[in-house]
Amino acid sequence: MKVISFKIPKSTKDFIRYQVDDQPYFYDKLHQHPEIQLSYVLEGEGKLIGGDYIGLYRPGDLFLLGHDVPHVFRSNKEYYSAASNLRSHAVLLFFDSEVFTSGFYSIEELQGVKKFFEQLTGCYRIHGAAQEAIARHMLALPQTSNLERVLMVLQIVQLLMQPGALQCLNVTDQMHNLNEREGKRMEQVLHFLMEQSHRPITLGEVASVANMSREAFCRFFKERTRKTYVHYLNELRVTNVCQLLLHTEQTIASAAYACGFANLSYFNRVFFGIMGKTPREYRENQVTVRG
Repeated sequence: MKVISFKIPKSTKDFIRYQVDDQPYFYDKLHQHPEIQLSYVLEGEGKLIGGDYIGLYRPGDLFLLGHDVPHVFRSNKEYYSAASNLRSHAVLLFFDSEVFTSGFYSIEELQGVKKFFEQLTGCYRIHGAAQEAIARHMLALPQTSNLERVLMVLQIVQLLMQPGALQCLNVTDQMHNLNEREGKRMEQVLHFLMEQSHRPITLGEVASVANMSREAFCRFFKERTRKTYVHYLNELRVTNVCQLLLHTEQTIASAAYACGFANLSYFNRVFFGIMGKTPREYRENQVTVRG
């Protein structure tokens, strides 16, 4: 397994590609591509890994991924069941900055767009008024053509460029454009952690997945994520706890133990450090938002 370099199918003259993903679960391999990706989730829930970020996605979320950022929208386990009627549905826009560079960027008024695209090297959440307007435009795009289509896409770009529209989700862009060898190791490690984080995992065990010594693995992981292995594993486990708090009636302690935490006091400290609120506050806040 490795970070797969995608080639987005499109005409060489198109500066965007519109795509609809509607299937039981999203493509679940860590991958990257030179196009900038805008994803609007309509149905489905799971975990998003984008660079060094890991967190939940759910219907209504809107994400922007910079060029060559390794990412995967990993659907929850229940979406893989043959007996499930659940769907994963999203609309996506892929922006080809090379097409802009070849002609569009020569227009003086678009120099700001060029600079904006060049600075997109991470994973971003879009929120506020920009989120609502962009979502409407993305759903309306299939009904447009030619000049109307181009103008609507430029409106989307303008909304993305508004101050405060983008929330950067990454600590660093060190996972940006991994080479094949690095990507293979990271994909193996991340896949292993996502599948096994519910149980105790020793440093030696995860280092062996990457075929490295413990010391070499710690350096490798920290250099590319700016996070220690333990911190990243805790983030993954907290993300899994959040899913249980949202979708089950399990007690906080039961959810913590089910996701790999062996000590409740330690879990509470870790959860607050990552989420900025207690597990109880998180659950109550989400109930309020959804209710």
